[in-house]
Amino acid sequence: MGWTLAFAAVAVVFVLISGANDGATLIGLGLRFPHTPGWGAAALLVVVLSTGPYLLGVAVARTFTEGLAGLGTSEGATVFLAGVVTALAVVGALTAKGLPTSLTLAVIGGITGAGLGAGLPVSWRALAAVLAVGAGAPLAGLGLGYLLGSLSRRVPSSRRMPRLVLGAHVLAYAAQCVAYAVNDGQKMIAVVSVAVDVGRNGLGRVGPVHVSAFWTAVMALVFLAGAMTSLVGVGERLGRGLVITRPLHVVSAETAATGAVLGSSALGSPVSMTQSVAAGVVGVVASEGGRRLRWRAVLNVGTAWLVTLPSSMALGCLAGLGLRLLRSA
Repeated sequence: MGWTLAFAAVAVVFVLISGANDGATLIGLGLRFPHTPGWGAAALLVVVLSTGPYLLGVAVARTFTEGLAGLGTSEGATVFLAGVVTALAVVGALTAKGLPTSLTLAVIGGITGAGLGAGLPVSWRALAAVLAVGAGAPLAGLGLGYLLGSLSRRVPSSRRMPRLVLGAHVLAYAAQCVAYAVNDGQKMIAVVSVAVDVGRNGLGRVGPVHVSAFWTAVMALVFLAGAMTSLVGVGERLGRGLVITRPLHVVSAETAATGAVLGSSALGSPVSMTQSVAAGVVGVVASEGGRRLRWRAVLNVGTAWLVTLPSSMALGCLAGLGLRLLRSA
């Protein structure tokens, strides 16, 4: 019972923080568009998250549970838990210092480090591939954002333009929600799946990823609750910190992030939607000149990304080593 409660508590906290970090970014960027109903943006994201695993599969979730470390042993679940807790600690510490970062990157480092410290086999090739794609996605978002931002200035104005741009925004936001559900959002599926499995079968190896429709719906609602807690702060960061104001800029940034994340999903590699969104915003604004960017905000985000992986991997390794010593004692 103790381990079941521990896994359940960590899963709830993890989904809440994912909502505060990822969900608020997605909804916040959508609300930068004039006259966008907040309830509509939130409802669409919840629906996509609830149905995504059944329509789009869980290939990326399996990367967290199967692709990074050999969690199919009797110690697999505890090592996974140690990695996730480490990731939450790293993200919490960086956020407290005003350095918003990628929870996905922290989870990758935490699970890999915990597996290494616990003496489990680590797939360095898979890790290298995941990190390569993870680094490429923000760069792709940056490039796409710059290109789309440049092209948006050449769109001729007309009376129908506001409606056309609104329609483009709805499509881009919906595609962005799908991209999140098929990629970055599946880290929550992985964590909830392990917690549910421990509740049913007890502590042991990490089994196949499976989450029932009921628990997926609960996850989506908890995610939304987390998003609501930090929506204002994220909106200010996207608006004042990186300076994005024009409707076409919003559509361009949404499209750039979606393209980068969907491309990564085709490779089955988890990438950070928040990184891709931020990179898309930077690319769009940079297309109008570097002076419009708030370089201090950009530098803070970049610094957090660089610190996240090594710190989460190092702390995860210490946690895994502690589990190993407890096992041998």
